[in-house]
Amino acid sequence: MKHSDYPDVVARFYDLVYAEVRDAVDVQFYLKKIKQTQGPVLEIGVGTGRIFRRALATGADIYGFDVSPGMLKYLKKNVMPSEYHRLSLQNAVDFSYDRQFDLIIAPFRVFSHLVNGEEQLMALRNIRNHLSDKGLLIFDLYVPDPKILAEGIPEQKDFTGEFAPGRKVSRYVSAHSNIVEQITYGQMKFVWDTKGGQTSRTWNFTMRFFFRYELEHLIQLSGLKLVKILGDYEGHKLNSKSREFISICSR
Repeated sequence: MKHSDYPDVVARFYDLVYAEVRDAVDVQFYLKKIKQTQGPVLEIGVGTGRIFRRALATGADIYGFDVSPGMLKYLKKNVMPSEYHRLSLQNAVDFSYDRQFDLIIAPFRVFSHLVNGEEQLMALRNIRNHLSDKGLLIFDLYVPDPKILAEGIPEQKDFTGEFAPGRKVSRYVSAHSNIVEQITYGQMKFVWDTKGGQTSRTWNFTMRFFFRYELEHLIQLSGLKLVKILGDYEGHKLNSKSREFISICSR
């Protein structure tokens, strides 16, 4: 994933949009895991700090990186300068720290941005090298919906809200998938009020979707040990109705 893949407009409205369209249950799930961890924590794909800022406020020894300069720019607006050393611009495939972590998390489909198998294995092996002997990796992916994969998502407005008094922003989303390549081609269009009328920006992106046993095999090939895969953020086992793959791995 290249730095240019995440445009500034996505970072600008990220917190506003996902406060509504993303259920906060995943935040509470990860914060609970962080609270249970005594040693240092690393968040891959820290974004604007949806989890990072809350964890830091509780006193967690947490570090984070992101591939997007724009995301980090907005995150730093909400973090004290004395904590900037905890943040860096890096990629999941080749990130590097001079320490190991007792918990590494990659929330909200971060792993889906790695579209080929070589990158996926490199990232998992790199993560393994950064885990302490007792460390855990937790990352989530969505369970593919066969109907959506086959039919796609026609353009639809999924969010409207105020980003400033009297000024609104709307987001439109659409997607179609290549089932053989296991890649979804998505589009987000943002339309927002300006002093002169309205402005819009469109972001085209790709995301890899995974199936259960492919995921298990990737983890095994990386040298990590799969502890379990949960089916939701309440901790239930994976079943035919699950919408989440929440993988918990050890070194």
